[in-house]
Amino acid sequence: MLDLKWIRNHPKALDRALEKRGLRPLSDLLLQQDALHREALSKLERVRALKNTLDDEIAQRKAKKMDCEDYFARATLLKKEEGGYAEDVKYYYEELYKHLSELPNVPAEDVPVATGEQGNIEVFRYGIPADKAWRKDHVALGRMRKELDLEQAAKNSGARFVYLSGGIARLERALGQWMLDIHTQKFGYTELYAPLLMKEASFFGAGQLPKFRDDLFCTTTGLFLIPTAEVPLLNWARDRIFLPEELPLRLTALTPCFRSEAGSAGRDTHGILRQHQFNKVEMFIFCAAEEAAKHHEAMTSQAEYLLQALELPYRKMLLCSGDMGHAAQKTYDLEVWIPSEQTYREISSCSDCGAYQARRIQAKVRGIHGELDYVHTLNGSGLPTGRALLAILEQYQCEDGNVTIPMVLRPYMGGNSSLNGVCSG
Repeated sequence: MLDLKWIRNHPKALDRALEKRGLRPLSDLLLQQDALHREALSKLERVRALKNTLDDEIAQRKAKKMDCEDYFARATLLKKEEGGYAEDVKYYYEELYKHLSELPNVPAEDVPVATGEQGNIEVFRYGIPADKAWRKDHVALGRMRKELDLEQAAKNSGARFVYLSGGIARLERALGQWMLDIHTQKFGYTELYAPLLMKEASFFGAGQLPKFRDDLFCTTTGLFLIPTAEVPLLNWARDRIFLPEELPLRLTALTPCFRSEAGSAGRDTHGILRQHQFNKVEMFIFCAAEEAAKHHEAMTSQAEYLLQALELPYRKMLLCSGDMGHAAQKTYDLEVWIPSEQTYREISSCSDCGAYQARRIQAKVRGIHGELDYVHTLNGSGLPTGRALLAILEQYQCEDGNVTIPMVLRPYMGGNSSLNGVCSG
């Protein structure tokens, strides 16, 4: 959420930021709602002050056994007036808060301005995509091995679910364990076991609500299934006050993720590229404002390290203002090469969210002089196991249907060099 004081002092800056995201100016509306709320609050406080003074006078007259009838009548009128102003305050606050909660974050100054993904800028490219005429896509390869079954999953759960078995299931599990070990042992993240079901307020804190309600799965109890571990990792700091020496704080978790993909009808329906359920390792950092840019670059390089260790070709993209997530002020996407599609697909998104999320969950840091300020939050995919699995199956396959195991994963696969036990070519 954006700072209301900042909006009061910089209304034109807000409108410029909204314009960068392809949205209409809203500063006039917000300032008008703010003025109405503050005016109603002022009237309420004035009436309450009069009522308190009158209550004191009544108490004094009662003590002296003086007549209070006129004072009681005035008190009744003031109480009624107080109730009316209290309703006004509540109404104007809810209207103001509703619009504030729907505002996206302000793009950083170095974010390119454009309306869609065509405005994203390639920053770096790693590896040379290899191609072989006999190469199968991951679905054909998985069916050939009898270890990937979309049809049986569809019978039981509908589209965008999969059964994995045998070597492919083990490889998916190995990816998650390896990624967690890298983040905790090499990069200093603390692993969390986190809830998969969370309250609506937790999703509001992350910026998932109210905007993305249709993309979430809601249970009959009102709890929502997490679309990413970003939600529980962020809310671990709800209502907390950190000391400077406790920051930066790095958290990671491997969790199932659940997405309804309401806005993606007809897109990426082949295979396991876009699923309702998938596993992902999430990176999350709480830090001081002045260190956020440095940690953003580091977090992105940590996701890149995984792709380089797996020897998967990818490119690093700086997202434009119109393609960034709602809560982000700057985002890098890493896109891995998918041979069967002859294109790059997003496999990691690393975002600096500034104080936007921390303000929604009241996560703060206490300065050396006792002052409180909001921490800054950063999140990144490190990585989704399903898309990493897809890329490995398509790029490490052998002509006979065997799949070579990347060197870094072999200790997690019983030392085997391929899914069949030994490398066949």
